[in-house]
Amino acid sequence: MKLEPRLDAFKAAPALMQAMVDMEKAVAGSGLEHSLYELVKTRASQINGCAYCLHMHTRDARAAGETEARLYLLDAWRESPLYTERERAALAWTEALTLVSQTHAPDADYELLKSQFTDAEQVKLTLLITTINAWNRIAIGFRSLHPMD
Repeated sequence: MKLEPRLDAFKAAPALMQAMVDMEKAVAGSGLEHSLYELVKTRASQINGCAYCLHMHTRDARAAGETEARLYLLDAWRESPLYTERERAALAWTEALTLVSQTHAPDADYELLKSQFTDAEQVKLTLLITTINAWNRIAIGFRSLHPMD
């Protein structure tokens, strides 16, 4: 099977794509821990099956000091003691919102979120999850290809 990019969204709609980049920058600078930021992006990308984003965010996570073990076990985070309670709350919320048509954002996940994050942090995390899900849909929909390194 040969995958070829279908559309360069940045060329097709530069102003709109710049708005996405600006949102990404705002979320990145919101004050959430960088390690949490990359774990959330990687987990949502795993769920959505976005090879382009998985390549990018696992590479970025490793460059920022994330361990191979935590990246390898991220899909099974519920069964591993390698993640903090705060990370667990973020990952549960990531799964709930990424799969919102199935989960409807369960109260239990929201209560866990509230136990670990301030109101402002809850908004920041939710926008992080929203943003990576949007990027996943752009990358998957337009067949963005990851580097072959």
